[in-house]
Amino acid sequence: MSDTVFQARIVTMDEASPEAEALGVRDGRVVAIGSVASVRAALPEAPVTRIDGCVLPGFVEAHGHPTTSAVLLSEHFVDIRPVTLPSADEVLAAVRQAVAERPDGAYLNGWDPLLQVGLPAPTLDWLDSVAPATPLAILHNSGHSIYFNSAAAAAAGVDRDTPDPTGAHYGRTASGELDGSGYETAVIFTIAGPGLAAARTTYAENLAAELGRLNAAGITTVAEMAWDPSLAPVLDQTRAAGGLTARLRLYEMSTPAMHSDQSPADGDDLVRQVGIKTWADGSPWIGNIDTSFAYLDTAATRALGLPPGHHGASNYTRAQLDAISRAYFDQGWQLSCHAHGDRAIEMVLDCWEQLLEAHPRADHRLRLEHVGAMRPDQFDRAAALGITCSLFVDHLYYWGDVLADNLLGAEHAATWADAGAAAASGMRFSFHNDGTVTPPEPLRNLTVAMTRRSRSGRVHGADHGVTIDRALRAQTIDAAFQLFAEADIGSLEVGKLADLVVLSDDPRKVPPGAVADLRVLATYLSGAQVYAAPV
Repeated sequence: MSDTVFQARIVTMDEASPEAEALGVRDGRVVAIGSVASVRAALPEAPVTRIDGCVLPGFVEAHGHPTTSAVLLSEHFVDIRPVTLPSADEVLAAVRQAVAERPDGAYLNGWDPLLQVGLPAPTLDWLDSVAPATPLAILHNSGHSIYFNSAAAAAAGVDRDTPDPTGAHYGRTASGELDGSGYETAVIFTIAGPGLAAARTTYAENLAAELGRLNAAGITTVAEMAWDPSLAPVLDQTRAAGGLTARLRLYEMSTPAMHSDQSPADGDDLVRQVGIKTWADGSPWIGNIDTSFAYLDTAATRALGLPPGHHGASNYTRAQLDAISRAYFDQGWQLSCHAHGDRAIEMVLDCWEQLLEAHPRADHRLRLEHVGAMRPDQFDRAAALGITCSLFVDHLYYWGDVLADNLLGAEHAATWADAGAAAASGMRFSFHNDGTVTPPEPLRNLTVAMTRRSRSGRVHGADHGVTIDRALRAQTIDAAFQLFAEADIGSLEVGKLADLVVLSDDPRKVPPGAVADLRVLATYLSGAQVYAAPV
């Protein structure tokens, strides 16, 4: 790669030198940054590229699912997410069309009755009536449940005698028959198996397309939080074709074997194995997060099948979580655990505190994911243990009103994804969009973290927001820290990789509510442009 000098308004995210006029790039890394004169003096022969807009380090998606999104947004699945089809009528029309056009199997993703108001209960009887012979499987938008007809169960080789995997389960009637529902990853992968197998035939181009979508949002590094090692050959194929336009940091899914054939930090600057992912509880949108407080008794919770006083439950017992954590921690891995409910979070903190007391590690960076109902005292406890959190603040934009009015009440909506408490604890935390659950939109994350404003304009817990400087850190350098990557990405400093996003304005200079409306003009990976906004 030839030497290049970029001249622009630059926000470095380097506290020692927060702004610059130019940066010089050689072999994909920053070799000079500062004034125009100083950078040109360092690279006197390099051509100068003048950039209109504001340059920042490329955004880091600390909790994504690019390999899954590549499948779910491919031609092998039908996209019925609320961001694509807002109304129940549109969703039902798409289901009927998919069944008619895909006789070998209709697989859809994005069912969300809380936002697509008016959807029928996805019972086995209803699913079988819609598709008497065609396999039909519909993945909930949360990614934590799936609904399937009798033909889809047969196609996946599942019947009443199929045992529940550890950490997942099939819905069953009182007599033990399948009721057409399934919960958590192991069950979802089984039921959707035929659709996933078909998607692998075009996986390389679909993964490249997904990374292109991330680049369009200004993202240059993404963590894959449900990595399946069997996809390694496809990843190699995508790389060989030049389709890896964002860096991947892989978190392998925990398995009953409690072992990985890989080693921590295997890989290089473009693709690196980082950690192990497990799940303590599920999704607030289907009622399976483990909380000390009850869900509301509303039409919405009754439609979800939640009884009055419902609290949810964890996917694992404490003993199971202890065994999983100990096995992988002993192999040297960073651990990452999905936990939404405060009781689930408490269980993980208890588990990890005991683990760290028995097996101390100076720099473990254990991670809690999403942490919707995490309390301030739990953030403080986590920070004291060296545990870091990745917050799903975009929940407030899409579901904040639902949380307040239909599910958990205004008090819990006001403290949901409490970035203010995370900041007060002193921990380094990140924001994320979680694969296809919400679109990749780091700029909206920044606005929501500051304003706590939902799509309707309601504010949920105004005093639980953060400043723009802290929000930017959560999308850049602190997210890189969670991935053990802060030496290479997350800020623009000499020696770091030249991953850049160009915005239409400086997010520090516009009103908090306007940050989400800034445009991504261009994205660069190692100084090479991988995205340019349409003119």
